[in-house]
Amino acid sequence: MMQVSTRLLAPGSIELQKLNYVVMGARYQEKWIFVRHRERSTWEMVSGHIEAGETADQAAIRELSEEAGVVNSSLKPLCDYEVEVKGKKEYGRFYGVEVSELDPRLEHEIEELVLADGLPEALTYPEVHVRLFQRALEHFGLS
Repeated sequence: MMQVSTRLLAPGSIELQKLNYVVMGARYQEKWIFVRHRERSTWEMVSGHIEAGETADQAAIRELSEEAGVVNSSLKPLCDYEVEVKGKKEYGRFYGVEVSELDPRLEHEIEELVLADGLPEALTYPEVHVRLFQRALEHFGLS
């Protein structure tokens, strides 16, 4: 089993140029949004890379639209995080998202979207998403 270390930090702790990823704990009609990439059999929160010239907020809004068909939402940075795998560190920002409008037509790389009451068992990145999901539960007052 691969050794993965995840550390949660205050939002804004990591400089934008160091951030690689955004991950969103997104809720729609009192359910959690999870997506499955077309090349995987596991589930993940909506997430993606921050592209050149994008802020983390812009990347979050883009990924929500591309991966989950989110048309309208409010997002709040909940924490920055550091993940270390095999001595290499990568950084991300995690958001709590309240989705008010969803267009479920999936495009791009996402094969399937599910609205769930909690974390699915088969997660793509359990070492990271379990910790982030707990932070989202706290944010939404559900822990």
